Amino acid sequence: MDFTFEKSLIPQGISVVCGLDEAGRGPLAGPVYAGAVILPVGYIPEGLNDSKKLSEKKREALFQEITENALSWGYGTATPEEIDEINILNASMLAMRRAVEALHIKPEFLLVDGNIARGFQQEAVPVIKGDAKSPSIAAASIIAKVLRDRECLEMDKTYPQYGFAKHKGYPTKAHFEAVEKHGASPIHRKSFLKKRGLA
Repeated sequence: MDFTFEKSLIPQGISVVCGLDEAGRGPLAGPVYAGAVILPVGYIPEGLNDSKKLSEKKREALFQEITENALSWGYGTATPEEIDEINILNASMLAMRRAVEALHIKPEFLLVDGNIARGFQQEAVPVIKGDAKSPSIAAASIIAKVLRDRECLEMDKTYPQYGFAKHKGYPTKAHFEAVEKHGASPIHRKSFLKKRGLA
């Protein structure tokens, strides 16, 4: 992981580059989160990687370091209702746009994890598996993942019968069984449950 993508833009006069990533596209419940991070060029926190490859403890430590040292960082969400209305892909893009709007420094260019980048005011390019290649995207993935996991702990307090603290809303056997037993909660994504015959 290095700043190849970020540095390649410098000859074009672009120096303020923001990484974007989301967390929570697959779960049956809760919002989708997006992180946006502008790192100082050359700054790579030790152990930085795709958030999914890190332990919860390491993610929390990196979250602290990133939020303290980034030039700017922000996050955005899209609600289960928005996900049901516009679909998860569009909701993920909406959350990313909100994350960019939350930055106190306006980025000149966006690096977006995945194979789609659309609807942004700034020029944006998708980077497949970007969270394993670009420090900016990896940092954004940690922001999104940590904040969404924290949200799941709050969801668990409100709806303890579903086990959100354990499965974080993902479609596990225990989660399906809880939905079958208790029905859908207000924070479940109805469109996701319909696909599985649960709504």
